[in-house]
Amino acid sequence: MTTAQPLTELDVQPTPLALLLLGREADPRSERGVECPGDLPAPSDPDLVARARAAKERLGDRVFVLGHHYQRDEVIQFADVTGDSFKLARDAAARPGAEYIVFCGVHFMAESADILTSDAQKVVLPDLAAGCSMADMASAEQVAECWDVLTDAGVADGVVPVSYMNSSADIKAFTGRHGGTICTSSNAQRALDWAFGQGDKVLFLPDQHLGRNTAIRDLGMSPEDCVVYDPHRPNGGLSAEQLRDARMILWRGHCSVHGRFSLESVNEVRARIPGVRVLVHPECKHEVVAAADEVGSTEYIIKALEAAPAGSKWAIGTELNLVRRLADRFAPEGKEIVFLDRTVCFCSTMNRIDLPHLVWTLESLADGKEVNQIRVEADTAHHAQVALERMLALP
Repeated sequence: MTTAQPLTELDVQPTPLALLLLGREADPRSERGVECPGDLPAPSDPDLVARARAAKERLGDRVFVLGHHYQRDEVIQFADVTGDSFKLARDAAARPGAEYIVFCGVHFMAESADILTSDAQKVVLPDLAAGCSMADMASAEQVAECWDVLTDAGVADGVVPVSYMNSSADIKAFTGRHGGTICTSSNAQRALDWAFGQGDKVLFLPDQHLGRNTAIRDLGMSPEDCVVYDPHRPNGGLSAEQLRDARMILWRGHCSVHGRFSLESVNEVRARIPGVRVLVHPECKHEVVAAADEVGSTEYIIKALEAAPAGSKWAIGTELNLVRRLADRFAPEGKEIVFLDRTVCFCSTMNRIDLPHLVWTLESLADGKEVNQIRVEADTAHHAQVALERMLALP
């Protein structure tokens, strides 16, 4: 009988993109690569932990460190709070006394924190190269052109934009200007229910999989109700008739991590580990979500494992740093937790925030040098906040 292997012993093999996935190379197509304006500590420095602790103590209550669930363990240990992107942005807003918000996450998350915090607070991203490939798949210019296509097709008046939290401030502002709302992976169904009460079609940005899964799995739509708008093709690759017939107009975007999981991954882990339950994030492809036992946000995944009985076996389809952390956390309770796929699946841009960048950031701030501040322009911030407030008001 095959038993589940501990996650640390799984045959997780690096791919040719290993350096990128570990955050040691840049992808100029999707990242905002910069050099630190100073000396970055060497990763081999044995005093990094002590230096980070000392700098954080020097700053005291002036600094509040946020750590996204997908961050490395070496970074998470210094986080004052951990969570998903929106929870962390709200946590930052709830700490008005903190002069510096150090966001260990990616660029769009830091933008959201800047929108929700006061003008007196400064949001800092330890490495400006920590972008998000999904967020970068929808630019303001592309979305404006899409709206022109919808207008020319005669459907724009009935379209309500719903943008995933994993989007740039510009896209959130577009959503606010056009009467739409933001959603998270936890409340996407409520956001779509609201949107269809305002219009007869939804433009869902930028993750096609979350939009499709919510429409089909939660709202009972059919695949034929959904079309995919490709910003790299004339008119999005769609005819006016297709746009008129569709209920869900999905942007052609995806998460580079969750998009890697396949139906083959699900079938393989079921054959290898009898009795395993498959739990995946709704950013996964529809066939993966349909084959899983449970589907939910990052917070849902954590709570499901907390409530799981001892001796249960789980294959998790989300970012590897989090899965490894959960496997270690619940191993003493006899819960066996494995990664859904055998190939490495770190979030490459999340992994750019490492201990040397965090040490450099904290020491710079402690020395009175303000670095890597994320600023959202006032008009953009206003309309993005309108969209965010609509989300907060969802029933």
